[in-house]
Amino acid sequence: MTEYLEKIGIYAKEAETVLRTLDSGRKNLTLEKAAEYLTESEAALLSANEQDMRIAREKGMAQGLLDRLALTEDRIRGMADGLLQVAAAEDPIGEVFNMKKRPNGLMIGQKRVPLGVIGIIYEARPNVTADAFGLCFKAGNAVILKGGSDALRSNEAIVEVLQRALTDCGLPGTAVQLIASQDRQVTAEFMKMNEYVDVLIPRGGAGLIRTVVRESTVPVIETGTGNCHIYVDASADLDMAAEILFNAKTQRIGVCNACESLVVHEAVADTFLPMAASRLAEKQVELRGDTQAMEAESSILPAEEEDWGREYLDYILSVKTVRNIDEAIAHINKYNTGHSEAIVTKDYANAQRFLDEVDAAAVYVNASTRFTDGGEFGFGAEIGISTQKLHARGPMGLKELTSAKYIIYGNGQVRP
Repeated sequence: MTEYLEKIGIYAKEAETVLRTLDSGRKNLTLEKAAEYLTESEAALLSANEQDMRIAREKGMAQGLLDRLALTEDRIRGMADGLLQVAAAEDPIGEVFNMKKRPNGLMIGQKRVPLGVIGIIYEARPNVTADAFGLCFKAGNAVILKGGSDALRSNEAIVEVLQRALTDCGLPGTAVQLIASQDRQVTAEFMKMNEYVDVLIPRGGAGLIRTVVRESTVPVIETGTGNCHIYVDASADLDMAAEILFNAKTQRIGVCNACESLVVHEAVADTFLPMAASRLAEKQVELRGDTQAMEAESSILPAEEEDWGREYLDYILSVKTVRNIDEAIAHINKYNTGHSEAIVTKDYANAQRFLDEVDAAAVYVNASTRFTDGGEFGFGAEIGISTQKLHARGPMGLKELTSAKYIIYGNGQVRP
């Protein structure tokens, strides 16, 4: 391990011992101060981000990724509001639960505690920097951030603001640290910092996530890519379906909960697909479908096999026709990424089957997949959307960044 990384690890461990027992009042005051400083630093943050955006455009970065990279006045306010929401949320640390009295008189329960030091590796999404700090800090954890090179200047500017808020509140600025080195070897070593890092969370594309899961010796919480489907059933309200699809696909294309795949019952394909194509044409969405879909709507291009499982992060949508709900569920479970899936239907039995049989972190009936988000679910900023099944699944908020230890009260018991 390089001296550079070891120093970061040592600082994080030292900060974690302070955060572990920090009271809620000081946490909230610090988060409020950080939100205030982010808003006051808007001009500096936008300037740093514009440098990143200029370089990204020169490199020919795709539109969806540029959208993820961009900071705006609204997004900076959103980062600040996210910190305020976390400050207003109930502090999970110290919660005692499952307390029971054993026949021998021992009182045994569990107490919620921080995970410790959390490492986060993510791509060009500067808003993740503030969200990750806020959630990790409120849950009593120190955090080490490794952002993508495309967002380096933006991330450095944000971390500088957060560290200033920490130190102004009498806390170690090293509670949040950014690995600025873009050396791939440094990233590889970061994934093996078992001595200092308790859990690693990757956020980004499929390649990044696969690399972290494969190479890391630190325990990983996997946040997956989003090949999200909307299935339009035979009984669907087609006007509703068109609006849900338009929102899920085009409201923001560069996010993991955007719809990438449309599945349509053949009974409504001839009517619905021209409606959907007309609506999506407002955003110049390219449709790639199977033979039956192309027969129903002339603007649909032929799909390749790889289209069914692809997260486009672009104005492209795959279209698959099916004979019944069994085919729809089978297609979705074969090609989805375990993120968010939706059915539009008036049929209660089909809605229940979809909820029961589709294997994903979030499953919707008659609503857009764009709601899979910590803020929309009511617990503020999120650290990511977990698509695995151990420890956490779906949007990860404060409780998902904690562990628990057993606490036992006795009055002199010894084991016979």
